[in-house]
Amino acid sequence: MTRLTHLNADGAARIVDVSSKPDTARKAIASGRITMSEMALAAIRDGDAPKGDVLAAARIAGIMAAKKTADLIPLCHPLPLETVTVEFAFEDGALSVTASAALTGKTGVEMEAMTAACVALLTIYDMAKALDKGMVIEQVRLIAKDGGKSGPWRAQP
Repeated sequence: MTRLTHLNADGAARIVDVSSKPDTARKAIASGRITMSEMALAAIRDGDAPKGDVLAAARIAGIMAAKKTADLIPLCHPLPLETVTVEFAFEDGALSVTASAALTGKTGVEMEAMTAACVALLTIYDMAKALDKGMVIEQVRLIAKDGGKSGPWRAQP
C-alpha cells in the first residue's frame, strides 16, 4: 500500500506539505442534481418560490462555500481561488448543478468544486422546501480536473 499523504510517520493527521510543488493552472468541475415535483420545478423556473429567487441564492451560496472549503473539510489547504462558477439546468423532474473552481497554485481545487455543488444543492432544498419536502439530492461527483502532477482526469459517463 502506498503511503497516506495526510498522515505523518507516526500516523498523526497533518496537512500535506506542498511548498516544493510548482504552481500550475488547476481547474475542477463537479455536478449533482436535486429531484423534485414538477410544481416545485415550475415555481423555481418562474421565480415564484416563496423564499424568492432560488437560483440566485444557490449560486451565491455555492460560490461562498467554495471559498470556505478549508474551513469545512479537515486538512484542505486554504486556496486563493481565481474563479468559481455555479450553473443550473432544468431536467425532467430535477434541477442539475454544475460548479467549477480554478486557480494557479500548488494543489488542486476538486474539493472546492464539490463543495460549491453540494452547498448550491442544499440551498435549493432550503429555498424550495415549502413546495416539496421530498426533494432528493443525488449524483454529486467530480466530472473533470486539470492540472497538477497527475494531469487531466475525466469521469466516465
